[in-house]
Amino acid sequence: MNLGDRAATYAAAVDELGRLPLVDRVVASTPVDSVAVTLDGSDAPAYLNGVALVTTRLAPSVLLSYLHAIEARHGRDRANEPRWGSRTLDLDLIAYGDVVSADPDLTLPHPRAAERPFVLAPWLEIDPDAVLPGAGRVDALLRRTEGGA
Repeated sequence: MNLGDRAATYAAAVDELGRLPLVDRVVASTPVDSVAVTLDGSDAPAYLNGVALVTTRLAPSVLLSYLHAIEARHGRDRANEPRWGSRTLDLDLIAYGDVVSADPDLTLPHPRAAERPFVLAPWLEIDPDAVLPGAGRVDALLRRTEGGA
């Protein structure tokens, strides 16, 4: 998210995750700033990113629909916003256990998660043993994105 009161929106979204039905636990990372990358190379406000581990009995598709509803309550209009544009909130489902899905509506794990330090670093903060299905340990993926081995 890079519009509005980013810190307040992040905190509110984490709180809303914890109040979803069939959610037993939410552990959220410290949010981190990242540079906004735009398709046309123009400047945009920095993004605030974080990762939340959600313990739930919701099916992945149902959880995703709840994530989209939370986004909408915070002013996100997915139908009318440009892809990779500025937004008030962007909740992605990065992984769901070992589930692998090529469904266009819900690709799991997230197809670009292994390349994004702003996903990997916060994830590692709250789960040092995290593994991205099909890609490997998050700590190794993060080292790779940072130019290490």
